[in-house]
Amino acid sequence: MEKLKNDIRDYQLSVGKAYMKYETDRYSQYQNYLYKRALYGLSALTEQELATMCSKKKQRIINVYKRAQVVLNKLKQQATINYSNFIFKTLFPKSPITEFLLADNEIDEKFVNTLNFKDLGIDKKQIITIFMSEGILPKNFLSLEGPQNQLPRLKNDKG
Repeated sequence: MEKLKNDIRDYQLSVGKAYMKYETDRYSQYQNYLYKRALYGLSALTEQELATMCSKKKQRIINVYKRAQVVLNKLKQQATINYSNFIFKTLFPKSPITEFLLADNEIDEKFVNTLNFKDLGIDKKQIITIFMSEGILPKNFLSLEGPQNQLPRLKNDKG
């Protein structure tokens, strides 16, 4: 039993030096707050934030979230269409089916694309750019980095 305890202690000491490296981005805490609020809606907020938020602000966040989801769905569909067109053009360049598929690049707004961003090669920078162009994020989003642009304070937050 003592040997087992020593082995576990030695293992923990040797593994303790390993650490997880998380991806960091160049955006400020406030920018990430706005981005996540647009991308995830009310689920990006804490219970305390939701409890102190007025109903009109909640509704505005929901509306922005819904608009963001429509924009993201269109982006994902366009990426899927581009990818499938590339595959057909590469594998079957002279096929009539390929010509038919390449001619039709219409996006179906009722279809919900469930592929994830990583599989489609869409990154955070692209999403932010499209959100800014669609008015989901403010036009000056990339310059919101000063101390005046901190996370919003809660009504009962003393700090």
